[in-house]
Parts: sequence; structure tokens; C-alpha cells
Amino acid sequence: IFKFLGAIAVDLGKDRIKPYLLTILTPLYRELNSNYAEQDPTLKNLSQEIIDLLKKLVGLEAFSLAFSSVQKQANQKRAMRKKQRALQTVANPDIAARRKLKRHKNKAETRKRKIESLRPMHKAKRHRSHALKDLAMVE
Repeated sequence: IFKFLGAIAVDLGKDRIKPYLLTILTPLYRELNSNYAEQDPTLKNLSQEIIDLLKKLVGLEAFSLAFSSVQKQANQKRAMRKKQRALQTVANPDIAARRKLKRHKNKAETRKRKIESLRPMHKAKRHRSHALKDLAMVE
């Protein structure tokens, strides 16, 4: 898709690409700023190449305005999701507590996995089941 976006940008040219610049930059920005574990480095490089191509094509000023707009939109969405999560914590404390228990359980499992990888002779104790009853609130 990134190659397609780059080809469209080159095909449309400088003047006709400007209305579509935000639409093209949004997925490229998302790929550049993502930090998930299974990220493909070729995608990141490709998105950077296409951003450089767009910068040369439309000029630095127009590109900077569009890119800052995309950044602003992304930051607003992130802030809104964070606010919704905080509101949900207040509105539904039982769901928030369940989420917190699950997060702590995953953290403990990750810690045990890390210890096992660093010291292969040491075996950390693990729970047998990962069912929903393990995530239930304990009174």
C-alpha cells in the first residue's frame, strides 16, 4: 500500500497531490511512530523513503504544514483514548480492576520468562490455567 501511495503521489504531480497529502501522510506517520514489538523494519524504511519523496515533490513548507496537522490529529486521538480510559475507570471500577489484575498477571509472567531466559537452570513457578477464573476479583 505504501508503494501504491508513493506511485500515486508521483503520478499526480505537485499541484494535484496537495488535497490528498493528509490522507497519504496519515498511515505513513502511524507506521513511523509505532512502537509495537513485531514491527517490520522494511515498512519503516519504506515509509521514510515515501515521506522524503513527498517532501521533495510538494516542497518543504506545504509538507511541514500537512505533517504537523497529521501529528496534531494523532496526538488528539491518543489524548481522547487516554481520557476515555480514565473515565471508564471511574464509571466501571470492576472492569478497571479486572484489567489491572490481568495486566499485573501478564507482568509477572513476563518477569518469569525473562528470568528463565537469563538463567536457564532456574525454573520459575507458573500457574497451570489461564482461564477467566484466574482474572476474577478475589474478595
